[in-house]
Amino acid sequence: MWNYLSLLLLLSLLQVSSERKDTSGCPKACVCDNRKRSVLCQNRNLTKVPAAIPEMTRKLDLQGNVFKVIPPRVFQTLSYLTHLDLQNCQLKQIEKGTFTGLPYLAHLNLASNNISVLHKGALDGLLLLRRLVLEHNQLKEIQPGTFSQLPYLNLLSLAHNSLRHLPDMTFRGLVSAWWLRLSHNALSDLAPESLAALPHLRRLSLDHNKLQDLPWEALSHLYGLAHLDLGHNPLTHLGKEEGLALPELRYLALDGASLQTIDVGAFSHCPQLYTVDLRDNQLKTLPSLQGLDRLHKLNLSGNPLRCDCAARPLWDWASRNWVTMDGLCEEPRLLRGEALESLREEDLRCQGPRDGEEEQEPTGAPGEDKAAKPCPSACTCSALSHHSSCENKGLMLIPSGFPNTTQLLDLNWNKFTSVPQFSFPNLSSLVSLHLQHCKITRLAPGALTGLDQLIYLYLSDNQISELSAAALQGVPRLRYLYLDRNYFTRVPRDILWALPRLVHLHLEQNALQHLALRDLAAGENLHWLHLSGNNISDIFPGSAQNLEGLYLGSNRLQAVPTAALEGLPVLRELELSGNPLGILQEGAFMPVAKSLQHLYLNNTGLQQISPGAFAGLEPGLRSLYLEKNQLQTLPAMDDFIQLEVINLSENPLHCDCKLFQLHRWLASQKLPGEATCEFPPSAQGQKVKEATAIFEACLGKKVPLTSQHEAKNTLGQRSQWMPAVAGGYNGRSRSSHRP
Repeated sequence: MWNYLSLLLLLSLLQVSSERKDTSGCPKACVCDNRKRSVLCQNRNLTKVPAAIPEMTRKLDLQGNVFKVIPPRVFQTLSYLTHLDLQNCQLKQIEKGTFTGLPYLAHLNLASNNISVLHKGALDGLLLLRRLVLEHNQLKEIQPGTFSQLPYLNLLSLAHNSLRHLPDMTFRGLVSAWWLRLSHNALSDLAPESLAALPHLRRLSLDHNKLQDLPWEALSHLYGLAHLDLGHNPLTHLGKEEGLALPELRYLALDGASLQTIDVGAFSHCPQLYTVDLRDNQLKTLPSLQGLDRLHKLNLSGNPLRCDCAARPLWDWASRNWVTMDGLCEEPRLLRGEALESLREEDLRCQGPRDGEEEQEPTGAPGEDKAAKPCPSACTCSALSHHSSCENKGLMLIPSGFPNTTQLLDLNWNKFTSVPQFSFPNLSSLVSLHLQHCKITRLAPGALTGLDQLIYLYLSDNQISELSAAALQGVPRLRYLYLDRNYFTRVPRDILWALPRLVHLHLEQNALQHLALRDLAAGENLHWLHLSGNNISDIFPGSAQNLEGLYLGSNRLQAVPTAALEGLPVLRELELSGNPLGILQEGAFMPVAKSLQHLYLNNTGLQQISPGAFAGLEPGLRSLYLEKNQLQTLPAMDDFIQLEVINLSENPLHCDCKLFQLHRWLASQKLPGEATCEFPPSAQGQKVKEATAIFEACLGKKVPLTSQHEAKNTLGQRSQWMPAVAGGYNGRSRSSHRP
């Protein structure tokens, strides 16, 4: 500790005593702002880091160049650097010593590169690093000790990579980390001690992986965890013997996880749970959740709920404990479409066969007399988990002969090129089918015939440009379709007619140039549409009555598509980050003001927000992301009574009287998210809410109105205030994103 304090003292003395260098020089390919001490060299096709970068630079943006490899010590003359952006630079590896000489670096962005291995020593020298972003790379391996020299790191994002396994002590050294993002990887298991070195972790994102069983041993070390996302993993069962034991857990997401059964007591060792999200699973019943005295919200939407006497214990318990439940009845027929929460005691009864229908044992139940077939020679099949895998075997043809009890089939990383008719015989129990990275160009009509129970279909990272309705015949229960990173030029609307129960459609990183909402008309149950990373410049109006999430990040929209939003009456989440918006016009979100809860406007080049741009959003908006823009001021936010997260980091905010209302509001709130002053120089780097001395001069003066008071909302009665979940840790990075 003393050595570390001595180092900080020495660095401070050097900074104070050093003569201010001449910062007038600037590399030809860059734009330098000496007052802000920033150097911008984005998208210049540079093959090496420019020389002659001013030594006093604090922020260096090199994104969008072609470095591939950065040699060691290339930044060693930039000892005052605090922010370094190297995203989308085609980097293949990080050399040991690359970041030597950057003692003050706090933010490092390495997203969207081609890094496959993180070598030990690659991050050495970044003693004060607080935020490290490595998402959208090709990471398959993290060597032990990689993070051992990062004692102050708060956020580590490893989302959207190819990690398959986490060995013991992977994150040793991250003693200050509070959020770890591992979403959208290929993790099938976590070593028992893989998360053991994260004593202060509050939030963990493990959604969209391949976890077939709950990693309860690895999670048992996270005593302070408050927010856990395990959604979109092929989990089919949660038992008491493998239950969670997280004493501080407030929010648990298990949405879209293929769950069919949950045992009594599965959550009994999480006494602080406030919200449990079980949306879009295959649950027909759920036991009483005794012991969860603090539970407030239980989301069961999208499950085929059986509202009879089997649901009575849960209904009784929820009624006694004032627990809000979302979920509609599927059975019996007379109650189909009714909200479980609104039923009466006399509705929840059993009276023999339902409506003349015979009881049928579920497919794959223990009592069935089915002869399991042997496993194909190149594959592995588990009778216990009902999972079969032929991943990365170089297969040219789809094998047959899998056990007919198989529920998950993994055929990733093969060379099928096409999926012929009747490719999956005798797999009527299949729930999840993985065909990523197979160079598929075509699905023949009837390719999926017989997969009556299929819920998840993964066709990501292939070469598909068209998909017919005939190709998707035979999967009437499909709810999740992943077509990201293919060659689609428009939303394949015909498939929505063939898939009446489709809830999630992923088309990220294709070649779409326009979005016509009328193409979604057949998607009666489509709730979430993911279109980030395309080339969309126009959105044409239409109706998508049930769409709740629309993700349009990193496209080419130059304005908020206000007119098109008219056709989205229940939209809850809208992502526009990474689009060149520039200005937010008056009433930009008015058509969805009654429903919108989460709004992403980060990195959109925003220079101005009109006073009434957010009009109507005040009663219900819960999170607002405005980081990495060019905002100098912001309309007052006093009326945003449900806001849980607001992020204004990396904006040149002017802490003057125009920002006084925002200062006063932020000072009265306890919201995660950064907002720091850029001007005047005396306040540079201070948090807006703490810059009291700067704003004292505004007391008694008439402050210019820049709030929604000039464009008062017309929503009528406001929503009732609800407490924030997990102390406000309820933000989302989009890719993920994810609903």
